Amino acid sequence: MQTWYSIIPKSPMLSIYIWIIFCIMPFFFIIQSFTLWQIILGVILILSYFLCHYFSFRAKPGLKYMWISFQMVLNIIMTLVFGYVYLSLFTAFFIGNIRQAVGFYIMYGLHIGFTVLSIVGGYFIFLDLFLSQTPFIIINVLGVVLLPFTLYSKTRRENLEGELETARERISELTVFEERQRIARDLHDTLGQKLSMIGLKSDLAARLVEKNPQQAILEIKDIRQTASVALKEVRELVADMRAVRIEEELYRVEQILKAAQIKLRLNGDKSELNMPILAENVISMCLKEAVTNIVKHSKATICRINFYQSDDEFKMTIQDNGVGFERSYALEGGNGLKGMHERIEFINGSLEIESSEGTTVVLKIPLAITHQKGENVK
Repeated sequence: MQTWYSIIPKSPMLSIYIWIIFCIMPFFFIIQSFTLWQIILGVILILSYFLCHYFSFRAKPGLKYMWISFQMVLNIIMTLVFGYVYLSLFTAFFIGNIRQAVGFYIMYGLHIGFTVLSIVGGYFIFLDLFLSQTPFIIINVLGVVLLPFTLYSKTRRENLEGELETARERISELTVFEERQRIARDLHDTLGQKLSMIGLKSDLAARLVEKNPQQAILEIKDIRQTASVALKEVRELVADMRAVRIEEELYRVEQILKAAQIKLRLNGDKSELNMPILAENVISMCLKEAVTNIVKHSKATICRINFYQSDDEFKMTIQDNGVGFERSYALEGGNGLKGMHERIEFINGSLEIESSEGTTVVLKIPLAITHQKGENVK
């Protein structure tokens, strides 16, 4: 809420001058027109009104309506006893600063009603006086009607602008957080496979150092090449420049399974693949995560990858003959499984994981929806 004496916030000095003039006017009006006892009574009422007006700004939300009610009563007394109607502008100013919509409209309606009724009564009591001041009374009524609504709209607009700014900051924070989560998932998917391959080839090279030095050297060269590829992928990933194709990922999968001494059984026509980059990238990352889990945890000897694409759907099945895992792990999952679920759900696909005589991962993507999403992303 604004400072209690501020009427025009952007011009504080002008506000103080206007405030002083409006405060002096009722005293000048009473002194010029009434007897001593009426003057004393009028001064007491005016001071009481200003005290109520001051306390209404200082009061807690539950008590400010009480002080506004006191101001309305004093407005009516001043109008009917002394013919002074202009204190209602002070009350109108405060009502305009009420932030609660219900409280504002109730006080706003009551103030307009009491002001109009007291002015109508004043015309019967002080006919000559009110007739001479009719233009000013009309201006006062317009102020009582327009000032609160103008101030309320201005305050509400400022509050909405503040809430919008807060929302923008929150959205910015959430965007940064989501981007960090995405980078974390992508780094996990990208580096996990490559580091697994490096670990497997390092173990193999260590075993071949004495038995077959030449083969050990070749394995070490492969480790160096894999490390270089991983570094390149990480740089491209962080820069958000690279979309992974299924065909490229199948070639990498074949390499890592070969290094892990797991036989690959591939069934599907790569030339028939035709889908948006977004869907292909999501499937490639899920394929990478599934194969990485096979290499790390399954102890399998065979991995079967089947895929086909129709006009409406793409389906891929990744199956191994390893030890499998408990269903609770499939439901809860680690970072990798959660990332797979999130990616597939983003393009309205489905992910099913079964563990019986090995593990089977089934990916299904509705191509009609992913085409739309892919076009939006582009």
